[in-house]
Amino acid sequence: MADNVRRELKELGLGKKIRQLRLSKGLTIQDISEKTGLSKGLISQIENEQVSPPISTLMKIANALKVELSYFFIKEDEDPRITVVRKDERVVSGRRGIKGNINVGYTYELLAHKKRHKHMEPFIVTFEPRERDEVIMFNHKGEEFHLVLEGKVEMITDIAEPIVLEEGDSLYFDSTISHGFRALDGKPAKTVAVVFQSE
Repeated sequence: MADNVRRELKELGLGKKIRQLRLSKGLTIQDISEKTGLSKGLISQIENEQVSPPISTLMKIANALKVELSYFFIKEDEDPRITVVRKDERVVSGRRGIKGNINVGYTYELLAHKKRHKHMEPFIVTFEPRERDEVIMFNHKGEEFHLVLEGKVEMITDIAEPIVLEEGDSLYFDSTISHGFRALDGKPAKTVAVVFQSE
């Protein structure tokens, strides 16, 4: 699966797009590091397509470069008012993340990557079962919504007790809060997630 993810990202040229955009704005890797709080080494690995960045990391880079997240996934320059993404056209990413060899515990499928200039980014996210102390925490600007499609999910934050969600349950939160998820009961869980981006 990780090899398939890496292949799909290489086909999109995600790292190349980030590097080209950064250079076109006259920014160094150090500049992006300071704007995002990410290490220079991680940014370099992303640009060289050695690492598949989690959505929260990619959102920080997008904000630093002043583009929408979808910029990195669109193959054409069109921006139709209505877009359709067929099931077999979804872009799958995630799982391998920070430092390249750490499993972040989820994969995500982009559901609207063909559309530019939007205020939200919808995904299907598949969470893996893991121990609570293995959950990797993230935060990013904006708000986030999840609706559980399959399985049982636990959300962990740094401000409240863990929240358990079952099929049909939904969750909306301020994503500047440090947060992480894991599937429960030893089986993967799946949600529809919508990230509302803010400047």
